[in-house]
This record gives sequence, structure tokens and C-alpha cells, in this order.
Amino acid sequence: MFTLVQLTNFVAVAEELHFGRAAERLQMTQPPLSRQIQLLEATLRVQLFDRTNRSVRLTPAGRAFLHEARRILRQTEQATLAVRQVSTGEAGSIAIGFTAASAYSMLGKVLDTARAVMPGVEIVLREMVTGDQLDALTESSLDLGLVRPPVSSPELSSRPAVQERLVAALPVGHPLAEGEGEGEEALDIAAFDRQDVLMYSTSESRYFHELLISVFRAAGIAPTFSQYLSQVHSILALVNGGWGIALVPEAATQLRYAGVVFREVRLAAPAPVELSLTWRTSNDNPALRALLRHL
Repeated sequence: MFTLVQLTNFVAVAEELHFGRAAERLQMTQPPLSRQIQLLEATLRVQLFDRTNRSVRLTPAGRAFLHEARRILRQTEQATLAVRQVSTGEAGSIAIGFTAASAYSMLGKVLDTARAVMPGVEIVLREMVTGDQLDALTESSLDLGLVRPPVSSPELSSRPAVQERLVAALPVGHPLAEGEGEGEEALDIAAFDRQDVLMYSTSESRYFHELLISVFRAAGIAPTFSQYLSQVHSILALVNGGWGIALVPEAATQLRYAGVVFREVRLAAPAPVELSLTWRTSNDNPALRALLRHL
């Protein structure tokens, strides 16, 4: 089998059509160059050059092989560059998980950063609840997760990404919606007492469920939970239909429903909505490390 060195030498001679000039170009002497061409011809079992004392010309086989040799060398250079880019995080792929609510806040920043600093990396997005993300991270089928705390697995690393407020989502015309508007006083959480509240499910939205339970308990109130849902957009859709009121993360105000009013809420105790960047500590994906450095 021929070598890349032999291909490089052949291309130089084919382009110069002069062994002396080709040897100078390759920074070698002429006898070793001639020997490499002879070995290549012996390997291919064809004559690549017609040689005389005055000229060097490509044979028909040589002209055909020149095209293939250039293609192979070009692919080799591309493969070398691709491998180097993967090793530095400039190429490859990264799988990112996100919750529905995080799509309105942190996800955009992550994607903008990835596009800016590593445009050659393929981004694979997967919408998953926090529990499923943690499982996928542990199993190495996900590189980075936008998850709700806490992250207790010793195999995972995590750092805070976003903190935001809870806001009230109210149907237009609801008595608690009457104070909406810029500069209006925040709605006291006590106003949720005995109201029909759209609640987060205990299975798929456990973080929000426990957060709201702690908020209501701290305020000493007892809302009526009319429905249990897992996604913020589903809750807002039901608020829009007049099925109840809700507490949602502030980023959800970016979702526009004609029949939904958002109001700030004054809580008895601080209860920020938290989001964390989480990854498997032993993950050796260079693209992940590059992205984390820039976030």
C-alpha cells in the first residue's frame, strides 16, 4: 500500500513536471524523491511518468492518479483538522436537555453562547422534565441539563444558572387582576387563600409543586387545587380559559395569551425559582467543557 508521503511526493512531481524543482519544493534531494516515485509505481503496478533526459510527462494513468491523490490528501487534511477541532471543542456534538419553563429563560443564552464560540458544534436539544434529565445525565445520553434543584447524585456536578421571581397568572376580568398595570402595587400572596389554583403535578413537576406548597404554607393560606399539570404553557392555557389562577416563573410572562394578566406577587418569605446547569462530572466531551467555560 502506498503512503501519504509517496502521494505528496507524486503530486509535487506531477505539478512541477521536474524532479529537481519538486525536490526543492519538498526540501529534499532528488535521488530519494526518484526512489519514492519508483516505489509508488511498483506498488500501483503502473508507470506514472514518461521520463526523458529533457522532460517529464504524466502518463494517462498518472493523470488519472493525480486526481485521486489530490482527493486523498485533501480528505486527510480535513480529517486531521476535524479531529483537532473535536479535541478542542470546536467541532463534534453536544446534547442539551431543558425543561419547558427554562426555554423561556436560560436556554436562549446557552444557545447564543454555543453559536458564538463553537459554531462548528452540532447542538442536539431534548425537552425533558428534571427527573428524566438527571437519569439521562447519569447514563451519559445527555451532556448538559437545565434542571431544577436539588441535584444530589455524587456523579453529577451542578452550578446555579438563573434565579427568578414567581408571578401571578390571572384570567382577564378576575377580581385579583384588577390591579394590573405598570407601577401598581404587588398582589399579596394571601389573596390566593381559598382561590381555585392550577397546581403543578407531584410527579413531573415536583420542584414547582413543593415550591408552591412551601409558599402557601409560609403564608398560612389554603388554596383549592383545581387541576394538576406538568407544564407551564398548559397551566397558562387553562388560565386563559378561565379555569383558575396560578403562580408561574417570571420568564413565563414571555408567553402571550390574550386572556391572561400577570401581576407581581408579594410573598411572606423569599421563594426564588432556581435553575441549574448540571453535567456528569466524568463527561470528557470537549464541546461540553468549552461551553461551560463560556457560560
